[in-house]
Amino acid sequence: MTPHAASDFTRALCQHAPVIPVLVIDDATQARPLAEALVAGGLPVIEVTLRTPAALKAIAEMADVTGAVVGAGTLITPADVEAAQAAGARFGVSPGATPALLDAARSGALPLLPGAATATEAMALLERGYSVQKFFPAQAAGGPAALKALAGPLPQIGFCPTGGITPENAPDYLALPNTLCVGGSWIAPRPMLAAGDWAGITALAREAAGLAR
Repeated sequence: MTPHAASDFTRALCQHAPVIPVLVIDDATQARPLAEALVAGGLPVIEVTLRTPAALKAIAEMADVTGAVVGAGTLITPADVEAAQAAGARFGVSPGATPALLDAARSGALPLLPGAATATEAMALLERGYSVQKFFPAQAAGGPAALKALAGPLPQIGFCPTGGITPENAPDYLALPNTLCVGGSWIAPRPMLAAGDWAGITALAREAAGLAR
């Protein structure tokens, strides 16, 4: 898959809902009911970060949930790309980008949302054909003001800011012309996961799905 085709795919993903849940899953048995809760709340596009031993199994479980489009986050190496695809991930997300990672995603035909935090990084990705990128770490990199500044010289890039996004500041990002959607972890907090509070997670998802953009 070419970077242009990958960006077309990720741009379409961002149009599904204003928020992509960013999930850290410790127990794969939570995966299916969690995905069902998120889809019921109007957030069908889901990112499972490869930060726990249960992540790949969770992706495999979620991939079978009707209506869910599941991707793998925190892709760092070509091996991560291969493992994510084997688990059933439909797309990948990375905190940054290296030539090896970009090449692996392209050769493996995995649509990638690569990360950038500066104009130079964004330009380098654009040069390789990625017009849809992850702005990370959003809050630490300057927040909405920094992202707004990038829209001036780089209006052709659409971003999904992630990192420090909350229900309170998400509207500030979504109001920007170069924000396609945001990534947020608040929708499935660990206490709710531990309690199996799927109704509560659906309620949080519904609120997030209703954010204006």
